[in-house]
Amino acid sequence: MSLIEQINSEKLPKHIAIIMDGNGRWAKQKGMLRAFGHENGAKSVRTTVETCARLGVGHLTLYAFSTENWNRPKLEVEMLMKLLINSLKNEVKTLSKNNIRLNAIGNLDRLPKSAKKELLEVIEATKNNDRMVLTLALSYGSQEEIISAVKAIAVKVKNNIISTDAIDESIINQHLYTQNLPNVDLLIRTSGEQRISNFLLWQIAYAELYFTPVLWPDFNDEDLYAAIVSYQNRERRFGKTSDQIK
Repeated sequence: MSLIEQINSEKLPKHIAIIMDGNGRWAKQKGMLRAFGHENGAKSVRTTVETCARLGVGHLTLYAFSTENWNRPKLEVEMLMKLLINSLKNEVKTLSKNNIRLNAIGNLDRLPKSAKKELLEVIEATKNNDRMVLTLALSYGSQEEIISAVKAIAVKVKNNIISTDAIDESIINQHLYTQNLPNVDLLIRTSGEQRISNFLLWQIAYAELYFTPVLWPDFNDEDLYAAIVSYQNRERRFGKTSDQIK
């Protein structure tokens, strides 16, 4: 039985998040510049987005650029921003054709004006699409996100808008970048690295983690199917016992 035949459409993860890792190593293996890896990684983005939408996944979040990525060489950062702009321009028709809504999380004010402008235009153009929500984590860091949420809540407590006794999980969720997104069910990381890298630390509290040695530019439909099959074969207990779940 093929991998896609093993997927139970009634047990799909509602929210898949992916740490797209390995572009640079993929290019190095081929004796090419890192830019070549990023360009080919963009092709894997399109394939993954279209496949998730076709399967019926409701939310897909991609770790596109972290707060730490600003520390990379200036030329590489500039190239990544240009690639972002070009990808957004090229993919807006594809997103609309597939009825996919674009969303973005992170400190977007740090993006170059041209990149932020293009991003907001595509978000506006796709705002009524309802087949799947594609979220790009740009200039995103989970620790920064949580600090921002804590500060916002502290101001409301100081101004007697909310009391400290009222602070619970839902209050914190309301102040995160992901306030309109469900928690992550399946987190995928490519390239063989087995760490979270400051990505959605709060939102993956009970996510299933899937690590694959495949470098991101080589990640294809079969690799995505394998991750979903692995997810569906796991028992998600959320702190309960197996007997309670059954």
